[in-house]
Amino acid sequence: MVKYKPELKAQIVNEYLSTSQSTYVLSDKYQISRRRIAEWIQRYRLNGIDAFKPHRHKRTFTTDFKLSVIDYYQTHEDSMAEVAARFDVLPAQISVWCSQFERVGITALKPHPKGRLSKMKHTKK
Repeated sequence: MVKYKPELKAQIVNEYLSTSQSTYVLSDKYQISRRRIAEWIQRYRLNGIDAFKPHRHKRTFTTDFKLSVIDYYQTHEDSMAEVAARFDVLPAQISVWCSQFERVGITALKPHPKGRLSKMKHTKK
């Protein structure tokens, strides 16, 4: 997967908004897929320039946040990509949350410990 610098994303979005060039023209000019450019434009419109800043650490989401994303997706006519852009998460993550919620219920959305259980027996001295 190719990662693009935030400066390039901002430049392309600015060029789209300030000129009358379409995403097709920009796609040919920068050799980036039209769909990706359209996604950047949508994210910029929803979150501003902060949409392009990289996340410094792994984010964790609360159960309430996950439920609100699922509820929004199910009650609105927006596509999964639009909902993902609105809440600043990946579309695949919304899909996983929805399927887990349908299969198991709310307990699947609650945080759980990561990794293997320790094989060491800890005894108090």
